[in-house]
Amino acid sequence: MPQELARIEGIGVNLATLDQAVDVAAARAARGQGFLLFTLNLDHLVKLDEPAFRAAYARAELVSADGFPIVWLARRQGAVLDRVCGSDMVEPLMARAARDGLPVYVVGPGPDAQARALERLRADHPGLSIAGAETPMVPAAPQDDSAFVQAMAERIAASGARLVLLCLGAPKQELLAAALADRVPQAGFLCVGAALDFIAGEVSRAPAWVQRLNGEWLWRLAGDPKRLGLRYWRSAVKFADVARGRP
Repeated sequence: MPQELARIEGIGVNLATLDQAVDVAAARAARGQGFLLFTLNLDHLVKLDEPAFRAAYARAELVSADGFPIVWLARRQGAVLDRVCGSDMVEPLMARAARDGLPVYVVGPGPDAQARALERLRADHPGLSIAGAETPMVPAAPQDDSAFVQAMAERIAASGARLVLLCLGAPKQELLAAALADRVPQAGFLCVGAALDFIAGEVSRAPAWVQRLNGEWLWRLAGDPKRLGLRYWRSAVKFADVARGRP
């Protein structure tokens, strides 16, 4: 288990770089040592006020800093780390999975985006084994639907997957991952949000230079102000509170 680098709102961040995240995830998957990998961002800090979401996060063995505000908060504690988001993780991890023969299971996003993304991943990473893929209607509180969770767990276990990509958005993907983890202890669950939407071309990601300037949030806001405006406002308020040491 990587050493904790920083603790933000009670959540330990222990992945410093993208390379480390991929190495640790692949190594654990190869050993059949399951894990939960979450990417902490400001929206998640807001959602941590929900007990079920905080409980799911408390179970995550691997947590990265997703976004400059989280990196800044961590560095203020003396941590040396990079921004590591799920969207950056998928391609190098799939390359490793293809190389090491690690079967992958995919949940979400939607049928068309999933099909296009998987077609591209297979083309880019010859030998990649997609053990299974589905786009189910996931309950809003999947942790409370034991029949749904058990049925999915049985499908994942039967597939032989060692890595499971959950592409459902927060908090649904984290709640589902935590509910599945005990039932499929040999698989690693990675919550990667819109990663496959980006790969499929469904959503346009900010150019690399915008990301380097820590402006991806502004790029996304400009592209979808109605959906993201209130979310980003709440995130900004939360960031200010955490930075000032307010509960």
